[in-house]
Amino acid sequence: MVDYPFLLEELKRILKEKQLKFTRQRELVLKALYENEGHHSPEELHRKIQELAPESKVGIATVYRTLALLEEEGLADSLSLDKEGKRYEIGLKKHHDHLICTRCGKIIEFFDETIERQQEEVARKFRFRMTDHAMKIIGICHECQQNEPNHTNEEKH
Repeated sequence: MVDYPFLLEELKRILKEKQLKFTRQRELVLKALYENEGHHSPEELHRKIQELAPESKVGIATVYRTLALLEEEGLADSLSLDKEGKRYEIGLKKHHDHLICTRCGKIIEFFDETIERQQEEVARKFRFRMTDHAMKIIGICHECQQNEPNHTNEEKH
């Protein structure tokens, strides 16, 4: 994973390039995202910032705007969860895909070389130049399946 000083310098460089001010509030959004591994909603990050620096008075609108900027510049990645909205994680990580549990909300990251090759083959087959991709598999995690009354190993489609 990329280290925090590098991310902070990247943020400063991007803000300067865009002629935007570097503020403590923007830094706190980046720091909260970096220090809290996983995938977080803007509201969760806002709460973490309030715990980290209650004196900072970072508003939720600032969190949303900063996350949008970080995502636009590749310092954050988002995962859209339909009704639950976007979840954010630190950017510049090695490519991975996601398994998302619809019961408990758990998000499991994974990488599978076979799937990656198959996606490239599909793109070639259709003469499609793939520039990026994101895969999310929606379902029920093992723990939630174990908690189901009369659970079975196979979900019906």
